[in-house]
Amino acid sequence: MSDMFDTIPIEQPSTPLLDRVETPQDLRELGERQLPKLAHELRAALLWNVGQTGGHFGAGLGVIELTVALHYCFQTPYDRLVWDVGHQAYPHKMLTGRRQRMGTIRQKDGLAAFPKRAESHYDTFGVGHSSTSISAALGMAIAARAKGESRRTVAVIGDGALTAGMAFEALSHAGHEKPNMLVVLNDNEMSISENVGGLATYLAHVLSSKTYSRVREGSRKVLSRLPLAWELARKTEEHVKGLMTPGTLFEELGFNYIGPVDGHDLPALVATLRNLRELEGPQFLHVITRKGRGFAPAEADPIGYHAITKLEKPAPAAPKPKGPKYANVFGQWLCDMAAQDDRLMGITPAMREGSDLIQFSKQYPERYFDVAIAEQHAVTLAAGMACEGQKPVVAIYSTFLQRAYDQLIHDVAVQHLDVLFAIDRAGLVGEDGPTHHGALDLSYLRCVPDMLVMAPADENECRQMLTTGYHHEGPAAVRYPRGTGPGCAVETTLSSLPIGQAEQRRQGEKVAILAFGSMVTPAAAVADTLNASLWNMRFVKPLDTQAITEAAQQHELIVTIEENVIAGGAGSAVNEWLAQAGLQCPVLNLGIPDHFIDQGSPAELLHECGLDAEGIQRAIEQRLAS
Repeated sequence: MSDMFDTIPIEQPSTPLLDRVETPQDLRELGERQLPKLAHELRAALLWNVGQTGGHFGAGLGVIELTVALHYCFQTPYDRLVWDVGHQAYPHKMLTGRRQRMGTIRQKDGLAAFPKRAESHYDTFGVGHSSTSISAALGMAIAARAKGESRRTVAVIGDGALTAGMAFEALSHAGHEKPNMLVVLNDNEMSISENVGGLATYLAHVLSSKTYSRVREGSRKVLSRLPLAWELARKTEEHVKGLMTPGTLFEELGFNYIGPVDGHDLPALVATLRNLRELEGPQFLHVITRKGRGFAPAEADPIGYHAITKLEKPAPAAPKPKGPKYANVFGQWLCDMAAQDDRLMGITPAMREGSDLIQFSKQYPERYFDVAIAEQHAVTLAAGMACEGQKPVVAIYSTFLQRAYDQLIHDVAVQHLDVLFAIDRAGLVGEDGPTHHGALDLSYLRCVPDMLVMAPADENECRQMLTTGYHHEGPAAVRYPRGTGPGCAVETTLSSLPIGQAEQRRQGEKVAILAFGSMVTPAAAVADTLNASLWNMRFVKPLDTQAITEAAQQHELIVTIEENVIAGGAGSAVNEWLAQAGLQCPVLNLGIPDHFIDQGSPAELLHECGLDAEGIQRAIEQRLAS
C-alpha cells in the first residue's frame, strides 16, 4: 500500500475500512493497527471528493493522521474539538457523518466549506477567518469548569494562523486561567518550525507522560519550600527544554509544551494525545505536518494546491477568451504606479497570490510587505508609513478588512493619513459562504468621516479609481469584485477621475437607475428594456448629489442597486440626501437582503438576492405596478 498519490483518482476508490466509520464512535472501535490503513483510505477518498467538487485541498491532506488521532483519543463530541482555519476540516467532516454529502460541499444548499455549528454537533465553533480557535476553546473550557464538567477542549490551530495577534492574546489569557485544554499547533511549514527527528519524538513521549508530570509536580512541591533551589531547578528545566525544543515561549505563557512530533506518525500521535488527555492545566502540542501530504504535486507546490477547481471533462470547443481579473488589473496598476513614484509601498496580510502582488513582490521586494495573517497590524503599519511621507497601498479582501476596522478608523481616518485600500472580493464571492462574502464594506466605510469610497463598473474604471485614490489626500478605498469584469479594455495611462462625479450612461423616462460598481452591467440591460435612465454612480462617498437631484426631479421612481447589504449602504446614502434636500421621489433600494447569504455560485447567489438582470427588472416592474 503506497502512501503517495501522483494523480487524483478518476474513479471512486475502494474504502472498505472507512466505509465502516460513520461517526467517531465507530472509529474508536477500531484497533490501533488499523488506523494507518484508515488514514490511507481517508486520504484517497478526500482526493477523489475534492476532485469532483473542487475546494480546499492541501491543508486537509496534511491533517489526515492528526484528525484520525484526535477523534480516536478524545470522546468527541462530548470533548470539544475546535478547528482553526476551517479549510483543514474536510477530513473532520468525512469522519463525522457527512462523507456521503461531500459531493455537495461549497454548493448551494450543500455542505459548508468550513465548520458550521448548524450543520453538525461535531462542529463546535463556526469558522472561516483564522486565529479564533484558542479564544473559543478557552471559553468552552472555562464554561466546562464552571459547570463542573470533566470534558476536555482541544483547539487545532495552523496553516499560518498563529501569526495573528488574537491567537497570542488567547494563549496569554489561557496561561492565566489554567483550564484543562489542549492547543495543537499544526505546523505545516506555513508556520514556524521544521525540527522533527528521533530526539524530538522521544522528548514528546517523555514530556507528555504521567511519570514526567508527577515528578515535575512532586519536585515543585518539595523545592518550593527552598526558594533558591526551586528557582535553580525551574531555570535548569527551561534551559534544557529551550535547547532541544522551540517551546520556551509557550512555557512562559503558562503552557506545558510538548513536541515537536511528526504529525504523520499515527502511533506516536495516539500515544502522545492519550497522555495529554489525562494531564491537568493548559497543554501545547506542536505537530509537524506537510501541506498536501500524500499527493506529490501538492507537496511540491503547497500554495498552488491550497485549493483546486473540480476536474472537468475536456470542452468540445475552446473557451471564450476572458479579460484580466480585477485582481490582475490591480496588480498591474501597482507595478505601473510604483515605477512612477518611489514612495509607494505595497502591503498585504498573507494574500500575495489572491490579491496579485506576485509581480510587484519580485520587481520591488524592498517595497513589498507581507505581514502574514495580521490585518490589524497591516493597517497600522500603513499608517506609520504614511506619517513619514510614504504612500502605502493595503491590498486586502473585504471580509478581512472587517478585522482591522478599529485601525482603519483610529489609526488612519482620524489622523487623515494617505492610505489607499484596494479592497478585493467585494460583494458575493461564491462558494466560501458568509464568512467570505464582502457584503458589508460600503456600509462600514461610508460612515467613516473623510473617507473616499469608490466602486468601479469595469476594469478600466478600476485602474482609474486606484489612481484617483492614490493621489487623493487622505484615506481612500476602491472596492472591486472577485473574478473578471464585463471585458472593458484597460488603458495604459494612469489617469484620475473627478472626485464625486457620476457618469450618466442613458437617458430614459419615468425610472432613474442609480447603479454602483458591479451592478452597472446588469442595470444597463434593464435600463434598455424599460427605457430607464441610468447613472454609473462611481462614488459612494462623496455622492454626486447633483445627479441624484436631477434623477428625483425628472423621474417618477429612483432605483438604487448595489452588491452590498441594503442596510446602511449606498442606497441608504441616496435616501439620506433626498431627505436632507427635501426632494420628494419614491425610491426602491435593491441590494443584499438583511440576512447572511450561504454558499453557492456567484450567479446563483445574485439570482437569489434579485441582483441579476431578471431580478432587477422584476422588482422595478412590481414597484411600478403598485
